[in-house]
Amino acid sequence: MSSPSARLKQLKPLYQHAVNNFLAVLAAPLVVAALVNAGRIGPEELLGRLRALRAAHLFLAAFVPAAAATLYLMLRPRSVYLVDYACFRTPPNCRVPFATFLEHAKQVTFIEGASIDERSIRFMTRLLERSGLGDETCLPPAHHYIPPYRNMEASRAEVELVIFSAIDDLLAKTGISPGAIDILIVNCSLFAPIPSFTDMIINRYKMRSDIRNVHLSGMGCSAGLISVGLARNFLQVAPHGAHALVVSTETITPNYYVGKERAMLLPNCLFRMGGAAALLSTSRAGARFRLARVVRTLTGAQDGAYRCVFQEEDAEGHRGINLNKDLMTIAGDALKANITAIGPLVLPASEQLLFALSFIARRVLNRRVKPYLPDFRTAFEHFCIHAGGRAVIDELQRSLGLSDEDVEASRMALHRFGNTSSSSLWYELAYIEAKGRMRRGDRVWMIGFGSGFKCNSAAWECIVPPRDAEGPWAESIGRYPVDIPEVLRH
Repeated sequence: MSSPSARLKQLKPLYQHAVNNFLAVLAAPLVVAALVNAGRIGPEELLGRLRALRAAHLFLAAFVPAAAATLYLMLRPRSVYLVDYACFRTPPNCRVPFATFLEHAKQVTFIEGASIDERSIRFMTRLLERSGLGDETCLPPAHHYIPPYRNMEASRAEVELVIFSAIDDLLAKTGISPGAIDILIVNCSLFAPIPSFTDMIINRYKMRSDIRNVHLSGMGCSAGLISVGLARNFLQVAPHGAHALVVSTETITPNYYVGKERAMLLPNCLFRMGGAAALLSTSRAGARFRLARVVRTLTGAQDGAYRCVFQEEDAEGHRGINLNKDLMTIAGDALKANITAIGPLVLPASEQLLFALSFIARRVLNRRVKPYLPDFRTAFEHFCIHAGGRAVIDELQRSLGLSDEDVEASRMALHRFGNTSSSSLWYELAYIEAKGRMRRGDRVWMIGFGSGFKCNSAAWECIVPPRDAEGPWAESIGRYPVDIPEVLRH
């Protein structure tokens, strides 16, 4: 005999079908009644009643719906589409296996002014064993030297290697010329040289002098979705068919921390080189995805959230990024706020009704009533969760009630490429497509976290699946997914 919970699960699909198609369920008997009534009246009497109507009534019956439809089409925001995207393909000579990374860190202890000690090495070893990163993640060429180069020249070299490679691939895939790009947005949080990244790209590709360009810095790992939202806003006021190029990356070279503060050693272990370029347009021609929603949540008014990811100097003057121990709690609160904002925009009526009833029950009947967690798998087929670290993915999987398959792309991107900051979401989307799982009409939810503290979301709808698996996973997709143990011993 099945339990009550099992019976409820069996009835849930019927409930979802009825509530999500409420208008159709309601309209069906009304239409049937109208047809039956029309059949009783007869065609001649029906025509007679229509002739008896005044001309003004007929005019209004036709004009008002037409005018309302025209006004809606004129005032509604333009749809924005993703033409295509490309990720930087990390070169094999930049790979950093665990043993290489740790041996390199041990050698850094002998650099004049560095204070990394054996205790710090042991801490980084334990962290790497539990990080979820594999042996094929990459660091920029400058970090393969002893001591690591952290100067301006080496930093610019990394920028040019990453973003120019990604843009070259994107231009080749889309066949668009640099002169056809109207808007250029680049985000990189920790390196903002003069001239800016946008100036470097404009000079390299000889873009038009009237191109609108913005370089976002200091916005953290969620800056990629902020850039997408900004590009959407620009495209809304640009001529129809305009193109926006969005480039997301993080420059690792100048940010190697040589101190011994544990909270500041974490980025050394997790962050790796990577970047992505995406082409957006208001023209559907040749587009692969439609941008459905962009929702941004900022909790920076709270002091704890503001300082949980903070660039500063330690007691010995070594500059680095301090990741606060309360980061996961703050990220969870930001996620809840973002879910509250995006939920009503994407969830079907059946999930919204259950959530509303749960909320009312908790407020009116008993606060001990367990809150209902909406099933976002009814709104999305694929999830791209920022690969900020194993703990981040674990927390979001738990908070959203997702399966291992739902978060597979995030875990595998973390294993293969590490935390590539704002570009990680594009590596995850590329994984899903390389696996052949994307179908026309599938919906994708991208979730990014960043300093400030921010949680940003973007919802996409697939128009055309990829023709092949070319991209950053081309040479390794056959080996994935891989089993990632809780603790990786060397």
